[in-house]
Amino acid sequence: MDPELGADVASLGMVAGVEAGGAAAKVTLAVPGARPDDRLTAAVEAALRAAGAESVEVAYAEAVSLPAQEPLPGVRSIVAVGSGKGGVGKSTVAANLAAALAREGLGVGLLDADIYGPSQGKMYGVEGRRLMADEQKNIVPLKNHGVKVISIANLVEEGQALTWRGPILHGTLTQLLKQTVWGELDVLLVDLPPGTGDVQLSLAQLVTVTGMVLVTTPQEVALADVKRAYTMARKTHVPLLGIVENMSYYPLPGGERDYLFGEGGADRWGAEVGLPVFAHVPITRSLRESGDAGAPLVVAQPDDEAALELRRAARRLIAGLARESQSTLPMA
Repeated sequence: MDPELGADVASLGMVAGVEAGGAAAKVTLAVPGARPDDRLTAAVEAALRAAGAESVEVAYAEAVSLPAQEPLPGVRSIVAVGSGKGGVGKSTVAANLAAALAREGLGVGLLDADIYGPSQGKMYGVEGRRLMADEQKNIVPLKNHGVKVISIANLVEEGQALTWRGPILHGTLTQLLKQTVWGELDVLLVDLPPGTGDVQLSLAQLVTVTGMVLVTTPQEVALADVKRAYTMARKTHVPLLGIVENMSYYPLPGGERDYLFGEGGADRWGAEVGLPVFAHVPITRSLRESGDAGAPLVVAQPDDEAALELRRAARRLIAGLARESQSTLPMA
């Protein structure tokens, strides 16, 4: 078990290699930056010795294996976060995934592509700050909590209702994607709007999307819409990486759980379509309050129950990106 994240290293996608012979065993763990972790090393050694190994070696390898072809200059991968509908906490999940990836030491950007209902400016504590341009008239992103953030909310007056049609949406997304000084990023997360419309189509046309994470709640109504987002991703040739089930349960005193929106919905559908469930995120007051306060929960309270689930999701996303990279390598 990873002592920090409280999940086993296999389910987190951290096991890069296992060698065993006689009474000797060697395990290679993949973590960002290949950084050794004394607590994790001790936990793995103890597990191997309990299984009968007398000679144990734990090695570390780089976990971030991203596509060599950059979808944007300096940006190694683009991950879309979509749901097919509103109200399931997609933006909250996107905000926390970005911050959790930054905690892992990756270079991370977050593009708020929900043009009509942008929320990342508030969730990242940059609400009210204006985006600036450099000498070449390229947009300079804002930065907080280790993440570079771009949102239309920082380009228009607060509370202004946007009534843009498709061509304007396409042009705006083009500007935000391609005229932003992103610098060197490992991952650019794109928080998609609800539905399966202009922004989703434009994103697939403008750049090569490395993969998509789908956000749903357990209930059938939410799953019906996320299935549409899944179908659209398949039609636009965007690889599906995994599912985050949000509002999975409400933690009760004493450790019991109230499954307000049903139980096991994402797991059943994930098994049906062959997608892993990255996390089951509970409904907590702290998760809501952190978004309103402008600090993602994984930053404000990294050991909170919901924060740990979101951090596990980020680690599984890293493993999913590595798998996607391997599957797209050219044949020798």
